[in-house]
Amino acid sequence: MIPAHTHGSPSSGVSSDLIALIPVLVAIAVYLAATAIGRQRGRSWPWFRTVFWIAGVLAAAAGFIGPLAAAAHESFVAHMAAHLLVGMAAPLLLVLSAPMTLALRTLGVDPARRLSWLLRSPLARVLTHPVVAAALNVGGLWVLYRTPLYELMQRDVLVHLLVMLHVLAAGYLYTYALVGIDPSPHRSGFVMRSVVLVSSLAAHGILAKVLYAHPPPGVPVADAHTGARLMFTGGDAVDFVLIVLLCAEWYRATGRRLGATTTTMSVVRRTATDAQGGSRRTKGAS
Repeated sequence: MIPAHTHGSPSSGVSSDLIALIPVLVAIAVYLAATAIGRQRGRSWPWFRTVFWIAGVLAAAAGFIGPLAAAAHESFVAHMAAHLLVGMAAPLLLVLSAPMTLALRTLGVDPARRLSWLLRSPLARVLTHPVVAAALNVGGLWVLYRTPLYELMQRDVLVHLLVMLHVLAAGYLYTYALVGIDPSPHRSGFVMRSVVLVSSLAAHGILAKVLYAHPPPGVPVADAHTGARLMFTGGDAVDFVLIVLLCAEWYRATGRRLGATTTTMSVVRRTATDAQGGSRRTKGAS
């Protein structure tokens, strides 16, 4: 078993958790304030997106503070549960809450323009490309578990924090690139996103099987087996939701195109029919 890094005395542990709780409360408060401002301006905001945001923030927080975060330093199973919450469940919920759309509707003209410019910047275009986002997300997991990085993060508090922040950010970028609701500097086609999603699902599943057969150094075999199964089944559950969302978006886009095509054809038919009728009336009059 890898020795867990220490957090100091019980009192210092409580104070560190309280300090870490501040950004969680701020994130929820800012989102709620934005929705309230929107209502004052006569712009309603879907209540379920607020629920998604609160649930996503709390899911992410569970990987940094609280009993699960504490157990993750000693148990590979708890670590994997935290990984699923921070890297998969929380990003999905946060993306579905559409925070950038809410911000653009709430901010003043100049701040909204700056945010819009940031979303269209070259860096944003690169990071939100599905291939890049998948490499950061799934590729980062391979680096974490197949190098000494996992052992290092269990020993060093700062490394642990940085790794978990990367997992959260990479998971958000990956989910946003595939099924994002917020404005995007570019939106790759459905075929591209589908290929990336299926490839990532396969890479994630293969990694779970590798961890089952070859646990990271210091992880007991029984814990590795349970953690790998949790990674496999939990990852598939979230990926299934992503597949449903992507297929639903594809279906809606296809339906709009078919509707537009049908409308155009109907107009053409009516025009042709009217022209033929006018021609017959002209001949009859002559």
